[in-house]
Amino acid sequence: MSVIPALLPSPSRRQRVTTETLALWHLAWPILIGQLANIGMAVVDVAMAGHASADDLAGISLGVSIWNMVIITIMGLMMSVNPMVAHHVGARELDQVPHVVRQGLWKALAVGLVAMLAANLAGLVFESMVLEPQVRDLARSFVLVTSFALPAFACYRVLYGYSTSLNQTKPLMVISLGALALNVLVNWLLVFGNWGFPRLGGLGCAWSTLLCVWFNLLALLWWMRRASAYRATWPLGEYEAPHWPKLRSLFRLGLPIGVTYFAETSAFGLIALLVAKFGSHEIAAHQIALNFTSLVFMVPLSLGIALLTRVGQSLGAGDPAAARFRAWVGVGVSVVFAVISATGMALFNTSIASAYTSDADVAALAAQLLFFAAIFQLSDATQVVTSCAIRGYKVARVPMVIHLTAFWVFSLPLGCVLGLAPDWLPWRPAQPMGAAGFWIALIVGLTIAALGLVVLLRQTARAHLHSTRLLAS
Repeated sequence: MSVIPALLPSPSRRQRVTTETLALWHLAWPILIGQLANIGMAVVDVAMAGHASADDLAGISLGVSIWNMVIITIMGLMMSVNPMVAHHVGARELDQVPHVVRQGLWKALAVGLVAMLAANLAGLVFESMVLEPQVRDLARSFVLVTSFALPAFACYRVLYGYSTSLNQTKPLMVISLGALALNVLVNWLLVFGNWGFPRLGGLGCAWSTLLCVWFNLLALLWWMRRASAYRATWPLGEYEAPHWPKLRSLFRLGLPIGVTYFAETSAFGLIALLVAKFGSHEIAAHQIALNFTSLVFMVPLSLGIALLTRVGQSLGAGDPAAARFRAWVGVGVSVVFAVISATGMALFNTSIASAYTSDADVAALAAQLLFFAAIFQLSDATQVVTSCAIRGYKVARVPMVIHLTAFWVFSLPLGCVLGLAPDWLPWRPAQPMGAAGFWIALIVGLTIAALGLVVLLRQTARAHLHSTRLLAS
């Protein structure tokens, strides 16, 4: 005797949340391992440069500030591929996926070449800064060498979004771990001159970064060409010229995301440039705190990337109720993690700082900044996951405005007031607070962004659900 499906008990809300959390984590954990491996390369760079000399650490810190701004902006620009592919997958329109990816690669080539020029032009700012000559030369050389990795990085992010939207995240993890191992080896050889290789100091980190980015791209292409999961949507089986309507749609969606990413990362990156006047110790402390914070940030970012795919596939399948449910579950999971990470950073800030450097003064400054970082964990995790959920709806312009307002209207001006305390201001601290003042301002900016994006997600999800119900009636 068959059981009528309608008579089966519906799962409770707790069961639904548990099921969705497990599904999100199943997609997110390989992304997380891969992201941790990627950020681990930066950790290795900073740690090895820091043990080479304080000047090496300061030079690499300044160079990395430019590198991070450029590559994170590229990540945002290329993220338009993710929701487009996810929607096609959800709608079972697999024949449309290769076209999106091929045009995404044309876009990546153009973006990568422009980014090379932009990075080197941005590096000219070091000429106007009061720096030790060896620190300035190293920072400028780091930017020049790593700029040749930018076209490969842009293409890699297109393939990254394509693979993630197909629910294929484990290849990204394996390849990133391989790149991390390669980075450790090349840094050890070139920074310290082991096994007869030239001792390049901090500049060895730049050559290692260049090599590892190209390794990521080539290894991912090799994997995709041989794995059956990509066979039905393999995009490189034929040549396709640039298709301007599709490129315009990719840029129209990707440009606001790129600006959004730039608004946030530039707020962090510009701090390194603005605090340079306080000396190498202040720069190094900021970089240590930023480096570890970026490592922790990979968890909510990975959840966000996975959530974008989950939301996009639900919308492609015509199920906005599932999209809304998945979005809020993802935000909730991220908030729980933020509480845990904030507690750990507040309790162990001194130990974390000491692991990066043997300089007691630098470690003390870094520990103070890590305490501020612990405070903004909740708002930082909320804003990144919420913004990714909103991108699953193919909404990008309003989040861009929210981020620009939060970081450029509130955070950076407040940071300049607290950190630099310029004489011409009628109200200012008695003494400049240096990096600490900027990190206090980041707490304000991230909180504003988180609140604005939560409201936007609520409105966007409700609007899609309402429009679907109107069409159904």
